[in-house]
Amino acid sequence: MTTKSKDLSYYQRAKRQREILVSGAVTLLGIILLSIYLMPLGYGVITSLKTKAQVSDPDAPILPSENVVFTYEGERYDVLNVPTDDGIQEWALVKKGRGSSTFLDINNPEAGPIEWEGNWRSLEPVRELDVQWSNYPDAWNTIRFPRLLWNTLVYAFVTMIGTLIASSMVAYGFARFRFPFKNILFVVLISTIILPPAVTLVPTYAFFVNVLHWGGTWLPLIVPQMFGNAYNVFLLRQYFMTIPKEMEEAARIDGAGPIRTFISVILPQAAPALTAVALFHFFFAWNDFFGPLIYLAGNRDANPITVGLTEFNGLYNSDTQLILAAAIISMVLPLTIFFIAQRVFIQGIVITGVDK
Repeated sequence: MTTKSKDLSYYQRAKRQREILVSGAVTLLGIILLSIYLMPLGYGVITSLKTKAQVSDPDAPILPSENVVFTYEGERYDVLNVPTDDGIQEWALVKKGRGSSTFLDINNPEAGPIEWEGNWRSLEPVRELDVQWSNYPDAWNTIRFPRLLWNTLVYAFVTMIGTLIASSMVAYGFARFRFPFKNILFVVLISTIILPPAVTLVPTYAFFVNVLHWGGTWLPLIVPQMFGNAYNVFLLRQYFMTIPKEMEEAARIDGAGPIRTFISVILPQAAPALTAVALFHFFFAWNDFFGPLIYLAGNRDANPITVGLTEFNGLYNSDTQLILAAAIISMVLPLTIFFIAQRVFIQGIVITGVDK
């Protein structure tokens, strides 16, 4: 092997090692950031499995656990970790004292009381895992979850289908057709994204409630979504523009009109973008709180899960474990849908706006 070949081989190995180090560093950083991001969720899940006493105890461990007690002659005694000459022993505290206390060996109670010199307050209690799975059925039955989930699902799916149809049709028009003031109208449409909702809140509320008398119904929340959304139109338009026009020309030669081309050619090709838009709106509708709060006031049976959780929080604010259990239950369906459709969802986000 020549000197030049050795140098080249050394350079390739060094380059490979650098790539491995960089890849490992990026992966480690991603794991750290993901762990930090998931910490609140993990804390909520753990707390939802505790008892009310465990949640309120500042000295309680992170995991749901209960102090071990030992029953002797009809009396219950706390079990503590007691340091002795033979190591740490698990003894039951029978009699508390200042300078010395009386214990029982839980493994050999027949040996009788044991005097231990020291402050019993400095001893750590023996704990065992005590998971309260009953918090979830308790929260389910207390908060009327079936009704709240049904209301939320109807709202999310109906508006998702409506905004998907409307947004895709508008986006197709902006992506493929020529008409007067096309660019100006598109700029006006996109500019509505930066319009603060507080600006239009009062007039829209007055129009829906005082003029149309839709207060206490789902109509003010569902009907506007049937006319599309500027953000969804932008995403779909960018994706439609990446679809080759030759496919539409071939469909036109076969006798397909604009509507048939849109349904049979464009929509099947845009499945990733449509999935992304559908999931975006589904999560928005699932988490929508302010709209249902103001428009459904007075109609408690129509409340979605966001408003229901707020009412539950107000009524049971001292039962943190039940509040978190209810919150975890409300997260199960959206998380499941996201993980099932995440590949198509991410593909639609990545490809949208990228020129092929």
